[in-house]
Amino acid sequence: MLYHPVKAGNLEIPGNLFLAPVAGYSDRAFRSVCAVWGADFAFTEMVSAEALVRASEKTAGLMEKGKAEKLYGIQLFGSNPVVMSKAVEIVLSRYEPAVIDVNCGCPVPKIVKSNSGSYLTKNPDLLKAIVGAMVKKISDMGSFCPVSVKIRSGWDSSSLTWKEAAFAALEAGAEMIGFHPRTRAQGYSGKADWKLLAELSRDVHSTFPGVPVIGSGDLFSPEDALSMLQETSCDGVMFARGAMGNPFIFSMTKELLTNGRYTPVNFEQKIRTAFMELAELVSDKGEKTACREMRKRFCAYVKGFPGSAEIRNLIVQAESLEDYRRIFAEKGLMLESIFGSGM
Repeated sequence: MLYHPVKAGNLEIPGNLFLAPVAGYSDRAFRSVCAVWGADFAFTEMVSAEALVRASEKTAGLMEKGKAEKLYGIQLFGSNPVVMSKAVEIVLSRYEPAVIDVNCGCPVPKIVKSNSGSYLTKNPDLLKAIVGAMVKKISDMGSFCPVSVKIRSGWDSSSLTWKEAAFAALEAGAEMIGFHPRTRAQGYSGKADWKLLAELSRDVHSTFPGVPVIGSGDLFSPEDALSMLQETSCDGVMFARGAMGNPFIFSMTKELLTNGRYTPVNFEQKIRTAFMELAELVSDKGEKTACREMRKRFCAYVKGFPGSAEIRNLIVQAESLEDYRRIFAEKGLMLESIFGSGM
């Protein structure tokens, strides 16, 4: 079966459809919506270990569990094994993540310059030290929380160190690998090289039996997920940009993998879900901040529908819940059927 549970250490995740950690998107509100629409597991936005150790209030807010989430993972980034170990101690004493992930994939210059993110993919020795320190701290605390890493294929096309990075992490005690087969230099351009994902899946399965490999990169439809699973023998798929404004991709993919077909969602379902996400965001961040942050997200929800360009022009000016209501009321939509009397 292509849709199946995933086991990472002592943890069993009920299915193999993951939401990636995406800065500016995978907050509690969006993760909750994805959980409602069938995501089996989601990661937080990346959290700075340094900021966490310095007791940053903003950082703490990134790690709260979403209302609809049963299982979730917290992703940390950093380059100092001691600091990462301290961050793990703080995380496990305050929150209940099912997994703690190490970001080894972020290509953003300010992250890379701090020797974090995708820098770690090209420095397997440092990655091994970080994972080892985290695993030891978890063990010392009497926890069984697995550590995972999310890596890229390398620094650039002349420095493909994905296998060395993955094996270094696994030798240090990591129990799940997420792999986005693009280099740091590619960023999000070009094509993800699924052949590398197939190689890593084969090598990990033969050398570290039972360790799951979760694939990412160019997953924009249920058909993409099906193809990745069939072509690479990876254990699960991790949606990132393909889930933005499209949390329905989880339920549709699950349908496709189990039944061979799926039912697309309609415009009303999309808008109803967008307002659900907005309500969650208002609860977390207040109306003003939430309404501004939802502009880009609402634009993603309406993409592809007739008249969407005009709707997007209105959305980018929305400042309040009433503004969002008015936009869709003017389009003749039945407001009560979309977001109910409570919105």
